[in-house]
Amino acid sequence: MFLIAGSYGAALKAIGPVQPAQFLATQLEHVKWEGFRLYDFIFPLFLFIIGVSLVFSLDKTIAGEGKAAAVKRIIRRGIILFLMGVFYDGGVSRWHQSNVLCGVLQRLALGYLFTGLLYCGLKLRGLVATFVVVLAGYWALWTFVPVPGTGQVSFEEGKNWTHYIDLKMPPYHRIDNEGYLSTFPAIGTCLLGVFAALVLKNAAVTPEKKVLWLVAGGAAMTIAGYLWALQFPIIKRAWTPTYVLVAGGYSCILMGSFYLVIDVWKYQRWAAPFVWIGANAITFYLGESIVPMRRMAERFVGGDIAHAAGRYGDLLVVLVAAGLSIAVMRFLYNRKIFLRV
Repeated sequence: MFLIAGSYGAALKAIGPVQPAQFLATQLEHVKWEGFRLYDFIFPLFLFIIGVSLVFSLDKTIAGEGKAAAVKRIIRRGIILFLMGVFYDGGVSRWHQSNVLCGVLQRLALGYLFTGLLYCGLKLRGLVATFVVVLAGYWALWTFVPVPGTGQVSFEEGKNWTHYIDLKMPPYHRIDNEGYLSTFPAIGTCLLGVFAALVLKNAAVTPEKKVLWLVAGGAAMTIAGYLWALQFPIIKRAWTPTYVLVAGGYSCILMGSFYLVIDVWKYQRWAAPFVWIGANAITFYLGESIVPMRRMAERFVGGDIAHAAGRYGDLLVVLVAAGLSIAVMRFLYNRKIFLRV
């Protein structure tokens, strides 16, 4: 998903000075430091969905096998997913060159692991308290505690607490987008998914009210995040609490909207591709490194065909690559072939 979105951005830029295309191209690039774009929304949305899904899966496990079995499952799956991330990012052979501890899958694994353990050990009030303490503590550290060696607080790139910790921690003393300290507020993003799932599971609330709570709550979080950003910037690379609120708010709005259309209004057939991808999300993510779909697409519409399409040639290749990826996901889904952790 991350690779496809980035390819779209590059393809849209190649179209030239067409305002809608350039706007979309900008939205499909990460903000360098402060700010928020569509591309910055994909990663936290994954974490949010993990929080949603673990409520349904763990409730089922706890009811059928007990809490101890659920905890064992959380730890096992968290470790396996983390090791998959290490392998995907180069493995132990590139221990000092690659972000083997702080990649995307690693952060998803840690989010699942710690959020799952918190869900098994705490009631709703405790989960909310944990969410507040994590975000408030992260904010207080950045806002009131001077960064060692500088004598002052800082929100600047390379001069803040998150980067300081990443540079000091072994094994390779470097700065990462998915670094050590920023994992804590990322768990807050996962907890927001838990809260959304609890709304969906509440049998005492009508479907219409569930939609209202999700959309209204998401809008309130998004507004609060942007207002808070007047003091504490929205920074994806540091996973600031303002980023947690803005991304989490949009996630709640999106979930409420999908729930309304799919579960309340029963318009479901159009959502089939999302089901195919969601059922094999890990395969979809890892697949690009195994079978580069862009290369496959170039065999169909590359070369002279892409050249004939002019400035739209690159976009044509990317669209075909996306179509091939979805076709593979449909093939696996129909034959019940799933990569599970």
